[in-house]
Order: sequence, then C-alpha cells, then structure tokens
Amino acid sequence: GTNGPLPAELQNNLKALHLHTCLRQLGIDVVGLDESTGDCILRSPGLRPRHWAMICSQLPRGAPPKGLDVLFPARFSFTKDDTEITGGKKIDLEELLINPNYSDEEEEWDALDEEEVEAMKEISSAVNIKSLSEIEISNYPRFVVKKLGKSVKEGSRVDALLKVLLPPSKVVFEKQQRDKEKAKVAAELREKRELIAKQKKEQEKLGARRMGYTSY
Repeated sequence: GTNGPLPAELQNNLKALHLHTCLRQLGIDVVGLDESTGDCILRSPGLRPRHWAMICSQLPRGAPPKGLDVLFPARFSFTKDDTEITGGKKIDLEELLINPNYSDEEEEWDALDEEEVEAMKEISSAVNIKSLSEIEISNYPRFVVKKLGKSVKEGSRVDALLKVLLPPSKVVFEKQQRDKEKAKVAAELREKRELIAKQKKEQEKLGARRMGYTSY
C-alpha cells in the first residue's frame, strides 16, 4: 500500500512526545498558562544562569531563541532583582561566566543536577497545561513564552513551543552524548591501565621466581 500522510492524531501524539523530550532535556517539570497575561510559563528548577549562557553560546549568533525568555529569581542570579534574559538578544556570556557570583567551582555544568532529577516529579504533560496558581512559580528559574495563550491557537501551541525549545534542547542532548562518550573512553582507559598493571605484576612474579630458581 502507499504511505499516505500520518493521520493528524498520530502526528499530534508524536509532536507531544517530541515536546516532552525537549522539556525533559531542559529540566522543565511544570508547564502552565498564566490566565491573565496568556504567557506560557515553563518551570525549570535546576536551570542556572551559567547553564543558559553555555547553551546559548552553542546557538546561532550566541543568542537564545527569539520568543523564549528566561527568568531567574534574584537568589539564583545574585542580584537585588530577578534577572530576565530576553530571547533573540545576544547574551553577554563573559558577564555570566566570569562573574564570580554566577560560577560554582565544584558544580560541573549539567542542565539537570542529579538531585534535581531525583526531586523532579513526573513532568506534567505539556498537553494538559495546568493552572499555575498551585505553585509558587516566582521562586523558580523559568522559561517564558509571552502571550502564547492569546496569540497562538490551541492546536498550534505545541508547534510554537517546539520551535523555541528544540534548539536549546538539542544543545543539551549533544552535550550529554559527548559526556557519555568521554565517560566511556575514560572507563576503557582505566580498564586498559588495570590490565597492564596486572600483567606487569604477573611478569614480576615470574621474574622473581626465575631469579629464585637461578640462585640455587
């Protein structure tokens, strides 16, 4: 039979799944619409300014996707007020990466710190966007897609979110793949070293035994 276009429902399910993956990559655990403004708020508890700076440095023009803003509460940006990084504008990476306030020596940058993963409840499905009034959203780092609820028809919202979330989530995914590869190479090297050390020991034992024999 001929392969026709995918049935709309299946296509939507695939898109939702795709979006789900993007959300997970970016550590987003709650998605909601602010009823008064129509803004779509995506909470990402583990996101830090330096993570976002590093992600954006890998994007075209070193700028976050247009239409995707990020808000960091003051306690995460070490400023008096919340910090907003506007989508589409080039980020001052130096400021974010060199400013001692933003850096945390021990912490390897990873979009999801391990404890955050543990702490993260099941990611609320982006399709069943729920009310934000249940969460103190202002206490958390969060992505904002302005006016999504007012300017984008319900059926196209997943597309609109995918458009802005795909590029950064791809950067995170590629970073994770590289890290996995590095870890694999490191493990193989370790095994090789252990093997060589073991062989050396065996040789020394043999040598010692031979020496022992020859002295008789």
